[in-house]
Amino acid sequence: MALENEMAEASFWNLQDRARDVVQQVKLLKGWVEPWDDLTARVQSARELDELLAVEDDAAMARELDADVAAIQSALEEFGLRTLLRLPDDVRDAQLEISSGAGGTEAQDWAQMLMRMYTRWAEKRGYSVELLDLSEGEEAGIKGAVLEIKGQYAYGFLKAESGVHRLVRISPFDAQARRHTSFASVFIYPVVNDEINIEIRDEDIKMDVFRASGAGGQHVNKTSSAVRLTHIPSGIVTTSQQERSQLKNRGHAMKQLKNKLYQRELEKQMAAKAAMDANKMDVTFGSQIRSYVFQPYTMVNDHRTELKIADIEKVMLGGIDPFIEAWLKQSGDVSDGSAA
Repeated sequence: MALENEMAEASFWNLQDRARDVVQQVKLLKGWVEPWDDLTARVQSARELDELLAVEDDAAMARELDADVAAIQSALEEFGLRTLLRLPDDVRDAQLEISSGAGGTEAQDWAQMLMRMYTRWAEKRGYSVELLDLSEGEEAGIKGAVLEIKGQYAYGFLKAESGVHRLVRISPFDAQARRHTSFASVFIYPVVNDEINIEIRDEDIKMDVFRASGAGGQHVNKTSSAVRLTHIPSGIVTTSQQERSQLKNRGHAMKQLKNKLYQRELEKQMAAKAAMDANKMDVTFGSQIRSYVFQPYTMVNDHRTELKIADIEKVMLGGIDPFIEAWLKQSGDVSDGSAA
């Protein structure tokens, strides 16, 4: 491989930017080649087992072959799904932003339920989750949160989740046990790597510091360590109050700002493409992408793909892959046409 030959050269690390780029390219290529080689080896092993069964009837061997075939089929489906993630940013980590809608405590509780759902989804995939910012509700739940999901193709998969999520249930906060409808918005940004240059001038940033909010007690800082950054040219505002250090909170807020500015540039490019515009849904209340109904029946309905799943508990425990897969398969042609 030409890239690996380049890495073997004695002068490879003399140009740090080029070296980082090559290492990243090799890592991505291996992410495709190694799973394919593994699948090829497993298929060959299953064929050999099948040939043995043709001459020797062995129940235990037959069960082993059935299990191998099922595992290979699952791995093939996963590999096939990844072929839909071909845009430059799909491989990146993801910044996930959740905001509760109108409805007070009920909507804030729903936002927290969504945060738990995405955290469990990420953990099942072996991704790591870092909480960058959290604004707690007055009585329960959260007003909003920003998470960073770290893992290959985290953004590629999670971009399917951007939009408004609607909850219908009998509210545990209603003394009359009435059914309530609540909304929360989810937006996904690709995490910008250090090698991507997003210029942010100091004079374009207004920084405010304040005391961290929360439920009270030892977890609320007594000093003004929370940070709010306002990017004056764009009007973008980011906050962080998770750390006790003002410097660390500023670093988190700057990272959020960099990600959002990068996303804004991507959207400018995509806005020129009619196919993307025709399929792009505004993240506004009333235009929900998915409904989660707990009463009078249980059903999760994705309004874009019309995929319905009755096992709502499984979905809330992070089982959202079927929705992601259906959306990716439906929008595959659009994604191919939007590459910058």
